[in-house]
Amino acid sequence: MAARTDLFQSPDYYQVDELLTEEHKHIREAVRSYVKKEISPIIEDYAQRAEFPQHIVKQLGDLGCFGPTIPVEYGGGGLDYISYGLMMQELERGDSGVRSTASVQGSLVMFPIYAYGSEEQRKKYLPKLASGEWLGCFGLTEPNHGSDPSHMLSHYKDAGDHVVLNGAKMWISNAPYSQVAVVWAKNEQGEIHGLILERGMEGFSTPTTHGKWSLRASATGELVFDNVKVPKENILPNIKGLKGPLSCLTKARYGIAWGVIGAAMDCYDTALRYSKERIQFEKPIGSFQLQQKKLAEMITEITKAQLLNWRLGSLMNENRATPAQVSMAKRNSCDIATNICRDARQLLGGMGITGEYPVMRHMMNLESVITYEGTHDIHLLITGMDITGFNAFK
Repeated sequence: MAARTDLFQSPDYYQVDELLTEEHKHIREAVRSYVKKEISPIIEDYAQRAEFPQHIVKQLGDLGCFGPTIPVEYGGGGLDYISYGLMMQELERGDSGVRSTASVQGSLVMFPIYAYGSEEQRKKYLPKLASGEWLGCFGLTEPNHGSDPSHMLSHYKDAGDHVVLNGAKMWISNAPYSQVAVVWAKNEQGEIHGLILERGMEGFSTPTTHGKWSLRASATGELVFDNVKVPKENILPNIKGLKGPLSCLTKARYGIAWGVIGAAMDCYDTALRYSKERIQFEKPIGSFQLQQKKLAEMITEITKAQLLNWRLGSLMNENRATPAQVSMAKRNSCDIATNICRDARQLLGGMGITGEYPVMRHMMNLESVITYEGTHDIHLLITGMDITGFNAFK
């Protein structure tokens, strides 16, 4: 497949850029340039072949996209949350799978090791994860426990200087290529703890998930634990219970809220350009009312989401954002991005289903993103519980 020329121009209908610092804009431009140069020309081909471009892991590390909010002393970027959001926006503008790789590494692997790990664990793992030398994954979801992780079956027993872990996780991004896995399992008292597993531990395997129609350029797999001996020093010492994994998901959901707007912006930009070039009935299709309606609604929803994300980023920087506020942004962004991609596909007609344009790939990817790390419906119930005080989950 011929490499696609990336002509993307970022929409900013309300001059949201004026709310950003010069550093924010510099960081965004660095990632945008990287995506145009290294991701856009190859991603359609990798998606068509359902293959993960492994070489990008080191590139993302060099660019500073792994753990950008982690302190510099551990290899992170020491940046604020708006910087992190903008990075995820630009990566997902390239492809949701690329952003997933970075989200998992930073929010789900590096964050728990930094926040809940020992100093020895931080020094051992964080610099190698930050640089991209090591890739990590996060094991929470199980074959029979997705939205309800409290009933997970993965468990471990005390065996002296180590524990013995059994169980399985599925739908794990990065799993097939990860050197490190942060896994959540129950001890003999039924308490949930985080354990750091390393590739090569006996009984630990990561079978690849095949047959996906979504996130095809992202590596997905299972984590299987068959009497895996895990040294006790690999247990995260400073957290127990569901609060641990859920706090990681809050950080990742924040990144998704920004990320999917990148996909939406790419589809809008593609549709807008196409509407001016495609001639039907002797004039550009962008001159017809129904196509203008689609484009006007796209830019309206993108603008609203940009403002929501910026405000959420400000609250995150002040350590005032609540998990429920993050849920609202994740659900809103995924919902509007999915609809924008579908409308863009319609506007492009038959060309919209081809790899010549990015729209169908984004559309398929977002069907996963709207589901993972809290489904659309679960996030609605999180907002509902937050405003009413009533728990509708049980």
